[in-house]
Parts: sequence; structure tokens; C-alpha cells
Amino acid sequence: YTHSGVLSSSLAMDKELSRIQFKRKKIRVPKYFLQHKKNHSSIKTNLKKKKIKFPIVIKPNNEGSSLGVSICKNFKQFKKNYKKLTNSYDKVMIEEYIPGREIQVAVINGYALGAIELIPKREFYDYKAKYSSSANTKHVMPAPLSNKKYQEVLKIAKKAHLILGCRGVTRSD
Repeated sequence: YTHSGVLSSSLAMDKELSRIQFKRKKIRVPKYFLQHKKNHSSIKTNLKKKKIKFPIVIKPNNEGSSLGVSICKNFKQFKKNYKKLTNSYDKVMIEEYIPGREIQVAVINGYALGAIELIPKREFYDYKAKYSSSANTKHVMPAPLSNKKYQEVLKIAKKAHLILGCRGVTRSD
């Protein structure tokens, strides 16, 4: 689960710091590590140590709207995308890829409003799928989940909002 804040604390936009808080409060997050551009430690070693296998996801640590996010199926794709990212960002998050459905929950002032499922025509819900009308992303609300799962995603989103000390409106993915 990742959390993206709008009108919220800056902690919500720092993927590593928010994940540390989530793990402390028992919200599951994908296996990951943060790679600093200036750190020359072996990425392959870190992948092995964290038991992360391809495909993997790479993204800037402090960015929203899926900017710079790539799903890399092999090390060659990773190297190409990583080089592009480190031209603009100092910290890159590298995480396990978890296939599944894209569910988002809106939270306003600590109250979870509802869940929506996003079904992109693209490989994943990237920047273009979010903001381009030609992407034809399907929005299904309420998200077609069992009542138990629906309540679970609402609860997790509300908990994430509170853990990060957010105010106003947030969206949990």
C-alpha cells in the first residue's frame, strides 16, 4: 500500500519515511530499498539481500502523480530507467512489483469516504493514464470488492491518513 497526500503533511510525499511509519503501525508495504544517486553500492546485492526479484518498480522517492515510475522486467530495463531517474532525482525507491488491482480511497479530515477502482488500458496507472483523456482509464465507484475487503481498504486508508498526521484531503492507493 502506498500513500499519496494532497493538502497533507510532507511526510506523505516522502515514500521512505511514510513506509517506515506504516511498518511501525502494521500496515503492509512492498519490499523495498532506497538507492541514493551518490551511493555506489551494488544494486544487485541490495536486490538479493532484500529478496526482490524482477519485475521490479522504480520511482523517485519524493514525487507524485506516478511521475518517473517504471516497471522493469529485467536488469537491462532497470539500468536504462534508473539512469534517467538519477538525472533528475537524488533518491530512487526500488521495490518489488505486486500485481493486482488499483484501488484508491479518499480520506477527508480522517473520514474515509469511499473506494474507487481504476482500470487503465495501459500497463499500469501511470501519469498518462491519470491525466490524458485519450488513455481511456475506466473509473468504477464504488470499487467492486466484497464488503469485507471494501471495509478493509477504508480502514487502512484512514489509518494511513492518521499515522502521517495528515489534514484536509488525502488519497491512499
